[in-house]
Amino acid sequence: MKLSSLHILLTYQCTYECDHCFVWGSPRQTGVLTLEQIEQVLHQAKDAGADWIYFEGGEPFLYYAVLVKGVRVASDMGFRVGIVSNAYWATTVADAAEWLQPFAGRVADLTVSSDLYHCEKCLGENPQNAMVASKWMNIPTGMISVAQPNSDAAPMLGQLRDQSAVMYRGRAAVALTPLAARHPWEEFAKCPHEDLREPGRVHLDPLGNLHICQGIVIGNVFEKPLKEICDGFDADTHPICGPLLEGGPAALVSEYNLPHESTYADACHLCYDARLALRARFPELLKPDQMYGMELVKI
Repeated sequence: MKLSSLHILLTYQCTYECDHCFVWGSPRQTGVLTLEQIEQVLHQAKDAGADWIYFEGGEPFLYYAVLVKGVRVASDMGFRVGIVSNAYWATTVADAAEWLQPFAGRVADLTVSSDLYHCEKCLGENPQNAMVASKWMNIPTGMISVAQPNSDAAPMLGQLRDQSAVMYRGRAAVALTPLAARHPWEEFAKCPHEDLREPGRVHLDPLGNLHICQGIVIGNVFEKPLKEICDGFDADTHPICGPLLEGGPAALVSEYNLPHESTYADACHLCYDARLALRARFPELLKPDQMYGMELVKI
């Protein structure tokens, strides 16, 4: 597997608790990377051939000093650097500029979340402030906007961009599926969002888990170097990715003879439900508790 970008989930913690969140972000979530761990990960990413490093979460600005130093180190190492944020910190344009000053000349993409899950309107005041301040400082910007259930938004593919339809996994599989139209489970015969064989980008969580899709783990960088994980990854023999490649979430259900409902909101909904049923069987592949909302249940 050739790696082009590594998306570092600096923390699972977030200022919001959005219904559509893949990773169950919440003010009550736990898990954050240290500076020492980030530097270790960046060296591994360089060895693995990655060009881009993204810092995201959760909300990475919650650990601002760690974020600033992480971006500086990644930039100095020659990576192109991006940040994904909900812009809670951009209370005015002037304040946003102060927050962003350390990233000028170092960040090649600042992507902010702005939709009805985060704001009272699709383009909220704080995201607007962040984008204006970024323009002042020549920091390229983008926006993530996730539509409400049953909208006409296009399906997401890879990294979230522009207005996209909900993917019913993570908290969305619980909070938003009652609002969604449903379809026969047999229809979901492929994964419409991720290239599970050659994804290009993977996500690294605060516990060192490497996710090919949020909640599907292919290794841990604190146990084995990132390059070794990528070089040794065989999607077809992976107990979760293999069935998904063969016939999507429907094949995952059939392969393991899982109990299931007759209809689901989308492929992610069926996949997430199947993975919940398989966690006890594959605890090292379907983790951590944070990614399945279990850490919040314990609190």
